[in-house]
Amino acid sequence: MEVRRFAGLVAAGLVWMGGARAIAQQNVAASGDTDKYAWLEDVSGDRSMAWVKAENERTDKVLESDPRYAPYQAEALKIAEDPRRLPHPELHGDEVYNDWQDAEHVRGILRKTTVADYLSEKPKWVTVIDYDALGKKDGVKWVSKGLTCLYPEDELCMVTLSAGGEDADTQREFNLKTGKFVEGGFVLPHSKQNVAWVDKDTLLVARDWGVGTMTASGYPFVVKQWKRGTKLEEAKEVYRGQASDISAGPTVLNDAQGHLLTLFVRAVTFFESQTFVMTPQGAKLLALPAKSNVQGLIDGRLVVSIDEDWSVDGKKLQQGSLVAMKLDEVMKDPAHLKPAVVFEPTAQEFLQEVSMTKGHLLVTTLNHVQGKAYVYTPKGGGWTKKPLDVPANSSVSLISTNDTDDRFFLGITGFLTPSADWLGDAGTGSLVLAKTAPSLFDASADVVEQLEATSKDGTKVPYFVAHRKDLKYDGTNPTLLNAYGGFQVSETPYYSGYIGKLWLEHGGVYVLANIRGGGEFGPAWHEAGLKTHRQRIYDDFAAVGQDLIARKITSTRRLGIMGGSNGGLLMGVEMTQHPNLWGAVVIQVPLLDMLHYEHIAAGASWVGEYGSVSVPEERAFLASISPYEQLKPGVKYPEPLIFTTTKDDRVGPQHARKFAAKMEEYHEPFLYDEIVEGGHAAGADLKETAKTWATVYVYLTEKLMDSAAGVSSASESPVLHIGGSVKPPIVIHTVDPHYSDEARQAKFSGSVLVYLWVDQHGNPSHVRAVQGVGMQYKFKPAMQDGNPVKVDLYVKVNFQIKDH
Repeated sequence: MEVRRFAGLVAAGLVWMGGARAIAQQNVAASGDTDKYAWLEDVSGDRSMAWVKAENERTDKVLESDPRYAPYQAEALKIAEDPRRLPHPELHGDEVYNDWQDAEHVRGILRKTTVADYLSEKPKWVTVIDYDALGKKDGVKWVSKGLTCLYPEDELCMVTLSAGGEDADTQREFNLKTGKFVEGGFVLPHSKQNVAWVDKDTLLVARDWGVGTMTASGYPFVVKQWKRGTKLEEAKEVYRGQASDISAGPTVLNDAQGHLLTLFVRAVTFFESQTFVMTPQGAKLLALPAKSNVQGLIDGRLVVSIDEDWSVDGKKLQQGSLVAMKLDEVMKDPAHLKPAVVFEPTAQEFLQEVSMTKGHLLVTTLNHVQGKAYVYTPKGGGWTKKPLDVPANSSVSLISTNDTDDRFFLGITGFLTPSADWLGDAGTGSLVLAKTAPSLFDASADVVEQLEATSKDGTKVPYFVAHRKDLKYDGTNPTLLNAYGGFQVSETPYYSGYIGKLWLEHGGVYVLANIRGGGEFGPAWHEAGLKTHRQRIYDDFAAVGQDLIARKITSTRRLGIMGGSNGGLLMGVEMTQHPNLWGAVVIQVPLLDMLHYEHIAAGASWVGEYGSVSVPEERAFLASISPYEQLKPGVKYPEPLIFTTTKDDRVGPQHARKFAAKMEEYHEPFLYDEIVEGGHAAGADLKETAKTWATVYVYLTEKLMDSAAGVSSASESPVLHIGGSVKPPIVIHTVDPHYSDEARQAKFSGSVLVYLWVDQHGNPSHVRAVQGVGMQYKFKPAMQDGNPVKVDLYVKVNFQIKDH
């Protein structure tokens, strides 16, 4: 059984449908809003793609011309394709399966071996599915999205295939024993869809069945039962949610005692749901709290986590608890449940993951953001609890559990410790080291600390710092700050060859902040930043940045920030709210236009997190924090690197494009990188992923590590931008206000090359330049048909930078 984590559910966004777009546009139109860059929302349109191509080419010229780019890309590719890297296991009976990509298998393979062989130094893997070969045969660039298998044999599985990394998928029936796709078997064409096995001849399927069967958020809400040997269009409806829901789908639970439970989960909002149980009399509503999640079935007990307080028969069950109910009582009277507590949070320890083996319950928690793991065993009417012996000060995750015996794999990782997979036996509580990732960078001189910042409202916000042991507290350390802050997703330390090799080894400091909006301190930590309370999240992040400066770990000049998806929104907010606090900003696959997000890609499904423009109070708040709205002319912003992908059908590339276009309108500097494939990720294959990270760390190195802002100690400086709309002749002022403090410290004694080009309207564009003191260069561009043409301006200046 593959462990399904909450973060995965958060990531499972779906494409917007016409209804959502119409509703959102009506709400925006009612406010008199117009969007001059709406044309960039045409994801694959000729005009949009021409703009993307031009911006990509410009950015490539800037970053790929850096002499560090080639070695960084080579290092990143070496890390990505390292044959020694950890092959994460997925247990199916006595076999271990693994999705694997390397230089030979660009799209990847599904391979298998025995559990015993997996533990050996060099397992003898057998290829089960070659996605490159399959894609070549089908003429589609397939990306694996996993397996959904029939309990208990795990022989018949639905293989999920994505074209280029999209969330929408195609599913085909596969036999793991024969290693072949089932001839005449179940095949589900391209759609956002959810599948559950009832038996070997029956599937429950939620998908796009045609007009009126998808929600405004783009999720399916109609579930049908499909029998083997019949056509898909002959499948019979067994459950229907509502078009106003986020989604509705099936779940089938089994346990070792032979119990089978069929559920239909109706997601009313992203965080609130209704769960129905199938009975001989039809679907019956379970009287669970709206904010709760069914975790599984074990020993005839239904296990549920609750994200809100639950009062039952005068007894209050605490938010963040894990509870269990006897299945026979649930089926007898689903309207009157009798939960018993399995786990209850403390002031510092909070529930994270839950999974089942054949006879035991596995639970991971965070205790002040330190990983813990436990085995719970049903006994009589209660439970026994046994802690697993995991290393202190580490991150712990459930990788895979086996529902036919009590074996499981646990992942242990940290910033400086190579990730390791441990094979456990829930029956005995034993843990045996199975595999350890290779050391990808030299961490011998590094250390990790956990510190705290104080947010604007007095809340203590913890954060981790990885840095050299001999760190000098003088404000000169290049520092990269990362966070997510949303959807109850917990951020914990993890081993990354990219961070280690391309940042820490070069003297960089890496920081991970546990700001509100996440799940590190339970559901309440998340709820503190919902909707109109979201400013707390942004205040938390800024407080960590300010604390790093106050401790003299770094300075504004040396402090960069990075985040993706919801974290990309965080980056946009921080850049517009605190433009003078950051020296570099990496914005990845972001939300940025918060007045229009509900009609872009899966945006309508996230109203529970962000609020809606249809609610006046929420619209006013969204307008106040929306980076796209708050980007203003005449403000000196740090030059960001904006990354997205064309095939991101979750958040979509529209946000990134429009934000960049508005920066261009205001003559603000920016770098833009949009790859075609990859979905909501860094790339669809390892080479693409390596290129993405090389680009990111070259940008960060230029901005934060070079001897002065925008000025390299090498003979050629990185890109700067001369803002403002001017008419020829153009005057370049070499003292840029954003870097004036350091520029005034500059002394000159060498030579560099300066390049200038202008756009068709005579506005100055990106410039390679060195900053001087009190010097200017006058330049009159050549004219053609009344318009300036692109020209290079060569200026030699002598310089030597005194670093501060």
